[in-house]
Amino acid sequence: MAMAASAKNRNARLPPEVNRVLFVRNLPFNITSEEMYDIFGKYGAIRQIRLGEKDTRGTAFVVYEDIFDAKAACDHLNGFNVMGRYLIVLYYQPNKVTKKMNLQKKEEELKELKR
Repeated sequence: MAMAASAKNRNARLPPEVNRVLFVRNLPFNITSEEMYDIFGKYGAIRQIRLGEKDTRGTAFVVYEDIFDAKAACDHLNGFNVMGRYLIVLYYQPNKVTKKMNLQKKEEELKELKR
C-alpha cells in the first residue's frame, strides 16, 4: 500500500522552481556539517552540503540525490527550529542569481559611461 502511494507521488508534476538544490538561510553560526547531515539526511540521500563562510555565515546549500527528497525536506524543514533559530529553506534558483549579477554589471558599465 505504501509503495503504491509513493509510486503515485513520484508521477505527480512538480512546480518548475523545484530542484535538487536547497538554499538554507538563518542557520546558527556555530552549526557543523555533521549536524546539518543529521537534520537534512532524514529526508533522503544527500550528495553535498556547503556551509557559508565569513560573509555568508548562516547560510548553506544542500544538494540531494533525488528531487522528491529535496521537495520533502523543503516542505518539512521550512520554519524548523534549530538552536533557537527558525530555518528558511528555499529552492536554489540560479536564474535569479545571474539576473542580479547581470544587473550589477550593467550598473557598473553605466557608471563608467557617465564618467
